[in-house]
Amino acid sequence: MRTHLDRHLTNPLTAVRNLGILAHVDAGKTTVTERILYVTGTTHKRGEVHDGTTVTDFDSQERDRGITIFAAAVSCAWDGHRINLIDTPGHVDFSDEVERSLRVLDGAIAVFDAVAGVEPQSESVWRRADRHGVPRIAFVNKLDRAGADLDTAVESIRERLHPAPLVVQLPIGTEDAFTGVVDLLRMRSLVWADGSDTVEEGPVPEALRQEAERRRGLLEEAVSELHPAALEEFCARSTVSAATLATALRDLTRTGEGVVVLCGSAYRNRGIEPLLDAAVAYLPSPLDVPAVRGTHGGTVQERAADPAAPFAGLVFKVNATATGRLTYVRVYSGTVGKGEAVRDVGAGRTERIGRILRVQADRYAELERAVAGDIVALIGPKSARAGATLSAATAPLLLEPPAVADPVVSVAVEARRSTDTDRLVSALARLVEEDPSLVVRTDSETGQTVLSGMGELHLEVAVEKIRRAHGLEIGVGRPKVACRETVVRGVSGLVHRHVKQDGGAGQFAHVVLDVEPLEADPSGADGSPTGFAFRSTVVGGRVPQEYVRAVEAGCRDALAEGPLGGHPVTGLRVTLTDGATHPKDSSEMAFRTAGRLALREALRASAMVLLEPVVEVTVTVPADAVGGVLGDLAARRGRVSGSLTRVGATVITATVPLAELFGYATRLRSRTQGRGVFTTRPTGYAPAPSPASHGTPAR
Repeated sequence: MRTHLDRHLTNPLTAVRNLGILAHVDAGKTTVTERILYVTGTTHKRGEVHDGTTVTDFDSQERDRGITIFAAAVSCAWDGHRINLIDTPGHVDFSDEVERSLRVLDGAIAVFDAVAGVEPQSESVWRRADRHGVPRIAFVNKLDRAGADLDTAVESIRERLHPAPLVVQLPIGTEDAFTGVVDLLRMRSLVWADGSDTVEEGPVPEALRQEAERRRGLLEEAVSELHPAALEEFCARSTVSAATLATALRDLTRTGEGVVVLCGSAYRNRGIEPLLDAAVAYLPSPLDVPAVRGTHGGTVQERAADPAAPFAGLVFKVNATATGRLTYVRVYSGTVGKGEAVRDVGAGRTERIGRILRVQADRYAELERAVAGDIVALIGPKSARAGATLSAATAPLLLEPPAVADPVVSVAVEARRSTDTDRLVSALARLVEEDPSLVVRTDSETGQTVLSGMGELHLEVAVEKIRRAHGLEIGVGRPKVACRETVVRGVSGLVHRHVKQDGGAGQFAHVVLDVEPLEADPSGADGSPTGFAFRSTVVGGRVPQEYVRAVEAGCRDALAEGPLGGHPVTGLRVTLTDGATHPKDSSEMAFRTAGRLALREALRASAMVLLEPVVEVTVTVPADAVGGVLGDLAARRGRVSGSLTRVGATVITATVPLAELFGYATRLRSRTQGRGVFTTRPTGYAPAPSPASHGTPAR
């Protein structure tokens, strides 16, 4: 078995792996990361989540709550490779942190619980990785638990995630008796003895030989169905060599057609070495992924992962502390050194690099320069935000920033002492700088400061961070949800004339609009319509094309506030059917104004309905508490969609309005004597019974 190397790494691009650890909350991501650091010799003591001694969960709130909140970057060496790891959060409220991490990763290790299999957030992060084209391998963790079953977990991967799972290991022993694995490629056993941190390699145990040979045959058949070279060898020899299998597994992983599945128990330090070997063998280096694409001067350009190319890097995380500002950057091309000036392309500012740091969670090692493929932290940039592009001033390139999800929950915050108001404003600004998924605004009607985020826990963590970091006493109002409005019955032939004449050139625009509901997306989770569509059926040139575009822009302006309560409007189609112009007074501005006012008038005349955010809730409870939990979900307007009995527990899946879940954690704990847990996953919007029946909506 390979061991970590103490020799100096030259770190060519082929020996770099930028990987993320992805999973549902409590699947064991952080423990896997800690064992990787321990096995590679980066740390000399195994950190434990329950003891608060982990390297990556170094924030005080993470240790108090026992969950990962902030993505943490670490670096280690294995078999001549530099592995940059990002341990991502598993809770749905911090999914935006996962999104930003996936944007800069070349590969990922997806961790699954051997008892629970694919869980809701596992599926969510998997789909996010699909969108970013990030290759993955799977690690089925916690095989030492009661009820653990590798085959069941693999089947859930096949059914819910839909790649072809390619299982390359067979467990030796089950539950408490799990001691090692059979490597099906090399047909050998890897055993970790109790109390030992090293693996013992040997022949396949005689009792497992027949089963190992059967599973090796199944692996060869599965790979041959997907890989031409493996199929050719299988047809010629009725078997596939280990070398051909390894090549095929690497190709299938990188194309996403298959996912290599390994297994183990991170807590007991079993299965980590082969997991590292698989990450190095199958997941891509920066040279194996497509060149990064960006824009400059309106043209699309590619920038190869070449240290000699012009520098280009993407900021994916900012940590603004009282002692300094750390800007985390993925370097896609070129080289940047200490003291150099770089360009923040989007903002049009020049920033100077003071120091370059190799990150080890909350510890750092200073570097003279960073090259293509590196993930580093910079000290010096004062205003670059997450999503900003830093590039060489002589060759600017703007990279696409990570998508930021719209916040769904809001609370009103205020300093309890009026003298602390300015300090609170400063603290909120720093908070938003670090986490773009948080939004701070002032309510124009009440004058309250409103903090919006991705969930109740997200806001709770944000407020607690201000209290701890700045010593402020903060009052927090009841959370509000971000509702939407949509059209259920539109209007046809609405005529609007915009005429303004007050000396000089006037404004004239005549438009006729049809407004109708937009068909629901059949692939949507809740079936509610989303989005906005605009089209023009004007003939004869009565409205020139540039004015049609102005009308569409005006309609989009009107979507910001609906007639029911000032919520954003979605799920409608607007058709411009007719119009008229004036030879002197018509302009794009006049038609944009007409489009905005016409759609506002049409919405007031249409039948509208309020939409509230809904989430899929997965509740795991003891069998004796199922009745009370189902009754409570029904009282919260929940619709139960499934129930599954597992070892000693029942898993209930339901769709519940987000506003009804405030305080649910406390209620669930009281109903189950602290034994019940739940997770949520956003599924979209659904019609609300009435504006007053679902909590106070966010304006």
